Amino acid sequence: MNPDDQEHSPVAQEDIQEILHKVIIAHQQALALLQQTEAAYSRLVPRQLLSLMQAKSIVDVKLGDQVERKLSIMFADIRDFTHLSETMTPTENFEFINSYLSQMEPVITRHHGIIDKYIGDAIMALFEKNADDAVAGGIAMLERLNFYNAGRKRAGYKPIQIGVGLNTGMVMIGTVGGINRMDSTVIGDAVNLAARLEEANKTYNTKFLISHNTLYDLTRPDHYLIRFLDRFRVKGKSQPLSIYEVFDNDSNEVRQAKRNSLEYFEQAVSYYHLKLIDRALPLFQQCIKICPDDLPAHIYLERCYRYQATKQHVGTGELDVLVTWKSEFQTNIPTLDEAHQEMLGRINQYGLRIKQGQHQNFDDIYVYLGTHCEQLFPMEEALMREHDYPFLDSHRQEHQHFIKRYKELQTRMQSGTEDARYLAYRTELLMLDWFSAHAIRADRHFARHLQNNKSS
Repeated sequence: MNPDDQEHSPVAQEDIQEILHKVIIAHQQALALLQQTEAAYSRLVPRQLLSLMQAKSIVDVKLGDQVERKLSIMFADIRDFTHLSETMTPTENFEFINSYLSQMEPVITRHHGIIDKYIGDAIMALFEKNADDAVAGGIAMLERLNFYNAGRKRAGYKPIQIGVGLNTGMVMIGTVGGINRMDSTVIGDAVNLAARLEEANKTYNTKFLISHNTLYDLTRPDHYLIRFLDRFRVKGKSQPLSIYEVFDNDSNEVRQAKRNSLEYFEQAVSYYHLKLIDRALPLFQQCIKICPDDLPAHIYLERCYRYQATKQHVGTGELDVLVTWKSEFQTNIPTLDEAHQEMLGRINQYGLRIKQGQHQNFDDIYVYLGTHCEQLFPMEEALMREHDYPFLDSHRQEHQHFIKRYKELQTRMQSGTEDARYLAYRTELLMLDWFSAHAIRADRHFARHLQNNKSS
């Protein structure tokens, strides 16, 4: 080869190697930057939330994406945060909030929860697997708060208190916003109720409240310390629901005392709602004697005294009115609608009997419930299997839990060792909660699924 040709030949071998090396380095740097960017986005939008939305990565998420899920929704909020924040500078506020949230975040994650968003000092978290994770997570958060408060005390700061509210139900998870700014969100009545329960802790001086929806979704309710607290009416909703206090996080002394007085307390709450104040008042007094720090018992005792003095009753008044059938309850599945209307009639009939004190020979209610479950539930489940209903397992679990609960009440009634009117009232509440949460929600959800399949 002519030396001049070699001088002007294509790039020499060593130059090619150098270019390839630079390309590899640039590729590795780009990959590292992509991984860092994805990790940063995962802190803003958790991978678990993307999974719930059926998206593999953040780039797959589009405005308007939505998916339906059954979740347990938790709200946790710091008590008197506004007053607390007024004593701090803006920098101190941010440092405090981040120190608190950094304590709670790993606890929620450890219990298979997903932090949907931080709302100032409040946390909204989602639990997909089951309600047990959510309840155990709330208990663990309150335990962690004790550890955090011990550190604050050592540093010369006042301890803080939080309230936790938990509800279980169907929600829509999706994206909202505009072209240039969107956010993930969870929408549904179940979310609103969870938020209201968190706020209700302030009314009852409690730490942790759950709805009957969450209680009935627990696989092991006896694993936790839970007591019936009140009938609760959500603003804008006509049908009240039962709410429960989880008191696992009380001090050892208070926890044991509440356990010892649990039967008295639940009976007293029921008698109060039946306006049998002469029965309720001594039971609440007994609760306070057993547990002087039982703050909800003190609240109810004051309500009893107020009723005696003024005849003003703080309650839902649901036994004073009939529950009427509405077109919005319709599933358009004739067998279901007939069964639901019959249950509504029974609820009204039994409610009137309880109000009038005609609670003897109440066995017929359990005979009716047994027939209702035996005839309706297998038909529902077979129809759901036939039409590939995605929430069949959850629906069937609700059936099983309802059967278990009414049979427990039936056994207690037949034993004759407890007041029949109290047990009749608790059975009435079971039916009311079942009708509002399952018959006109879960069953109607399946009916919409059935209708959509026929339309497609």
